Amino acid sequence: MATDTAAPTPTGYVQPEIDVPALTALLDGRYAQVRDLVRANLTEYASILVDAEELSMSDFRERVKEVVVEMAATGQTGMGFPEEYGGGGDIGASVAAFETLAYGDLSVLVKVGVQFGLFGGAILQLGTKHHHDAYLADLITGKLMGCFAMTETGHGSNVQALGTVATYDAEAQEFVITTTTEEARKDYIGNAAEHAELAVVFAQLEVGPESGRASQGVHAFVVPIRVDGEPAPGVRIEDDGLKMGLNGVDNGRIWFDQVRVPRTALLNRFADVTAEGTYESPIENPNRRFFTMLGTLVQGRVCVGGGGINAAKVALAIATRYAVRRRQFEATSDEHEELLLDYGMHQRRLLPLIARTYALHFAQEVVAGQLHDVFSGTHAPGAEDDQARRELESRAAGTKALGTWHATRTIQECREACGGAGYLSVNRFAALKADSDIFTTFEGDNHVLLQLVAKGLLTDYASEFEDLDQLGMVRFVTGLAVETVIERTSVHKLLERVRDLLPSGDEWDQEAGLLDPDYQLAMLRFREEHMLAGVARRLKRGIDQDLNPGEVFSLVQDHVIAAAHAHVERLVLEAFVDKTRSLPDGDLKVALNLLCDLFALSTIEADRAWFMEHGRLTVPRSKAISREVSSLCRKIRPLAVPLVDAWAIPPEMLRSPDLVG
Repeated sequence: MATDTAAPTPTGYVQPEIDVPALTALLDGRYAQVRDLVRANLTEYASILVDAEELSMSDFRERVKEVVVEMAATGQTGMGFPEEYGGGGDIGASVAAFETLAYGDLSVLVKVGVQFGLFGGAILQLGTKHHHDAYLADLITGKLMGCFAMTETGHGSNVQALGTVATYDAEAQEFVITTTTEEARKDYIGNAAEHAELAVVFAQLEVGPESGRASQGVHAFVVPIRVDGEPAPGVRIEDDGLKMGLNGVDNGRIWFDQVRVPRTALLNRFADVTAEGTYESPIENPNRRFFTMLGTLVQGRVCVGGGGINAAKVALAIATRYAVRRRQFEATSDEHEELLLDYGMHQRRLLPLIARTYALHFAQEVVAGQLHDVFSGTHAPGAEDDQARRELESRAAGTKALGTWHATRTIQECREACGGAGYLSVNRFAALKADSDIFTTFEGDNHVLLQLVAKGLLTDYASEFEDLDQLGMVRFVTGLAVETVIERTSVHKLLERVRDLLPSGDEWDQEAGLLDPDYQLAMLRFREEHMLAGVARRLKRGIDQDLNPGEVFSLVQDHVIAAAHAHVERLVLEAFVDKTRSLPDGDLKVALNLLCDLFALSTIEADRAWFMEHGRLTVPRSKAISREVSSLCRKIRPLAVPLVDAWAIPPEMLRSPDLVG
């Protein structure tokens, strides 16, 4: 009978050695030079970490702005913009630069994201040549500061229901921007409180005579909000004030009282209004038009996910280095206190998090590559391009959700693992915790994002995808047989392999195969497929009982999110397995296979109750997995420092020499 006793490392096991520069080169990938430029800039401005603690909020905001503008002069923040305006013409490079910037102060990171990703990205992706010529060159250098005014006090995730209105006045050939209610004020807007001169404002577009105005849905407009440093006529701005973190970013609220802007202020890539007031768009379906517009802004979501993963790396680098310096209690007879990382529990706390960070790194690499391909035009226009964009939006949403939740969990665990030392501001955990916590909320609340993932899975990115809100999705799915829903998903294509690898009954007790990546993937695929089938059955059952579709969705919402989470976790493991399989034989491949096994088995272990409930894990097999996880931790223990060193975090970003050496 299996026991809970941890198995010793097998006799004859040969410990691999890690070539740290080689692993760094693998992780940096094609953008190694870009990442090195950002690392050099982080080192140059390392004092910003101290400024965050010692300056007043107002002074710190100014310092962050100075650093952002000075970094812009090096080219690192403009890499995703067209070369003719002073950019680098490489979206993948811009994502790599942003991710790496997360090693430093996160107010700088978010200020960069607001200025170049959100504000600049909206003008680039939603505007046309007129807007590009007018704004891109100056915003790339930071000479022109702007903000992205989408979120409202009463509406965050539900962008289609925004309350700000833009009414077209044909006689004056102007749009009139109005905050209709207090709930419609723009809120939490980065750069708004002090620095932005322009705002990209999202508002409901209304055209036609006053007696019969027609709403054309949400559109984006370039609106001046400051003139000579003061609020523009009709614009009211209020500071959001002190926040939980990111106090180097000047978040604010904006109200518009019949602010007039010219007809050309409409960012008109996907729709326009003629001088006479006729609405025109090459995309006839309003829902499709709306989702196409938002889909062009997916880069921000990809970047936030990568930023969260890299913030977790900083925490793990500090905690791991501390754990190989700090001693506690005498664990052996040699009268020396034991290093923290030599304790099995400490290994269990940190090493699976390192493994998961590597897994998410490679998953992020996949989604960043998809982003580059889609927006660089390597997908031909048409149905295939639409499918690629939808899959990108889904994968970006899921990776962002798992990556930012991982950051929050990891930073807390690492703080605790450093004891009292972790509570000192000098050791960065205070700032990391406070500044990264919002990552789970902005660029899409994580639970809402996972609903988007589930929607794509259940409908297989159907041609009706943009028309399917939550209620529409319920009606769509329940109109299909459950088997059809499963058959439409990519998981179904893998079920034969799953069934071969996941026998039933006593065969589950066999110890062989735990370290087989096909077995590990099959387990996660089975969980995903089973959850999706369960969601489809529950949706169908609710409609068969004549329940309101909204009520049906609410009843199964937790199941929907769980299925999406399972799907993304499978994609993360798949990315890790694909990466390790692509490597040549050698110590580096051995080391990464250990990490991949640890990620896979610790993921299964964490959800062992589900697998046991559904007959895919016996008690002896479950105990065997736990023993294997502990064994993998012992094998990875000698590699821990090289593994975190390979992230190449500048030493100045780790700050305390007493903590990390």
